[in-house]
Amino acid sequence: MTFDNLLYQTVQGISIITINRPDKLNALNYDTVMDLNRAISAAQKDPDCKVIIITGSGDKAFVAGADIKEFSNFTVAQARGLAQRGHTELCDLIEHSNKPVIAAINGFCLGGGLELAMACHIRVASSNAKMALPEVSLGVIPGYGGTQRLPQLVGKGRAFEMIMTGGMVDAQKALSMGLVNHVVEQEGLILLCHSIAEKMMGNSSLAITAAIKAINANSQDGVNGYQVEMDEFSQCFDTEDFKEGTNAFINKRRANFPGR
Repeated sequence: MTFDNLLYQTVQGISIITINRPDKLNALNYDTVMDLNRAISAAQKDPDCKVIIITGSGDKAFVAGADIKEFSNFTVAQARGLAQRGHTELCDLIEHSNKPVIAAINGFCLGGGLELAMACHIRVASSNAKMALPEVSLGVIPGYGGTQRLPQLVGKGRAFEMIMTGGMVDAQKALSMGLVNHVVEQEGLILLCHSIAEKMMGNSSLAITAAIKAINANSQDGVNGYQVEMDEFSQCFDTEDFKEGTNAFINKRRANFPGR
């Protein structure tokens, strides 16, 4: 599978999607969002893929925001369509992925780039990474879910400050805030993401999908997360993964989950 704005490969169960617009600091334009949609959708359907890693090409940026020139003259209706596309075709697709998605944040991660990263289940940042939602400096607000996901990750007060000042935080500050899970030197970024992915792949893929559904339910309006957890928990008991996992535990051996 080939893309105009991405590099895509699957090796030993891990699909790496690299946003490949280094001359634009990997900024998101319409074509790149749609390429990401196609690549992520393909990885989700690929039986050989167990974990997805998203990163940016080069050593300067993960994604340095949206391509502002593309939407600077949009009408209100066009802007609504842009936001809807960013939600449904990209960020919601990632958040509700049936497979874990890790953001490998290398360098600048701004605006839509940070919104993309926050939609991922785990975020690993290089030590030179810098993150911000600077939209208010353009007279607009985050439109791809940033006003919702940032408070969930760092708390309402910190989210207000980041969004209303447009201020940038470095990797260590992001770590202390809970915005990222890990910080590592840039040369070890993908290696650490691989290590996390490999640990996931040693577990039940069906149980991981169920866990994603249950955790996400906590932030969905009108959804009882506890009920979703009970439903997903009980349904696990009717799977071959549960039978294998419990049998392996009882017999003191390593589980060999179907499809691993």
